[in-house]
Amino acid sequence: MEKSKLDSFVKRAAAALVMAPLTVFVLYLGTPFVNLFFFMCATVLAWEWVSLVPNNKPVFYASTFVYTAAVFTIFGILFFPLSFGVLLLSMLLVWYKSRGEKHRGLLLLGVPYIAIGFGSVVSLYEMGGFVLLLWYILMIWSVDVGGYVVGTALKGPKLAPKISPNKTWAGLLGGMALAALVSVIYTEYLMFDYTPGAAVAAAFVALAAQAGDLVESKIKRLMGVKDSSNLIPGHGGMFDRVDGLIFAAPFTLAVMMFFFYVF
Repeated sequence: MEKSKLDSFVKRAAAALVMAPLTVFVLYLGTPFVNLFFFMCATVLAWEWVSLVPNNKPVFYASTFVYTAAVFTIFGILFFPLSFGVLLLSMLLVWYKSRGEKHRGLLLLGVPYIAIGFGSVVSLYEMGGFVLLLWYILMIWSVDVGGYVVGTALKGPKLAPKISPNKTWAGLLGGMALAALVSVIYTEYLMFDYTPGAAVAAAFVALAAQAGDLVESKIKRLMGVKDSSNLIPGHGGMFDRVDGLIFAAPFTLAVMMFFFYVF
């Protein structure tokens, strides 16, 4: 492995050894620590977003994102009237205030992207508690780890060369495979209720998370930056770490709700 890649891997591993146990510990503590933890993540992401997208009113946009995210991370997205009323109001305010902004659409996108994403993560916790949310986060981590290791080792055809040159089909398949394996082990030995759909569910989350990663890469490419910030050594910023987590969460929640209420 090249020295630069080795240094990057060491930094990523060291940061992960700190972040992973902390995240699991917070999930174990439960409410309101889970809500507060993801609200803090949303707050950081709000400031990264307004730093990433050039604008003339960073304090207004960031505070609007934070306010909306606070409602969603307290109540989740299942508390429909309040949460989505606040979301609509915030989007109208941002749309009005962003007149003349070059990247008006991206600034507006920040409101639902951050609020619904983190709100869905909290809602997964409200629906299935520690066990379900830990499963979901493990799927996201598995996709990242499997994709990075397999993609770096095998390389091969690019997944989306114009958006993210480092992403490969081998990495995607490696991430999906590791997520499926972890999901089967988790549901069999930790949830004590193995379901044949565990691998399929993991593959679904993996694809959604990869889509979120590509969306973030597209936004960064449009803005001409490599990372959303330098907050986390070897990882970039908060957005670089949670892009798949918050993008896949609404879809995962919708599927979970469908099976919960239909079956």
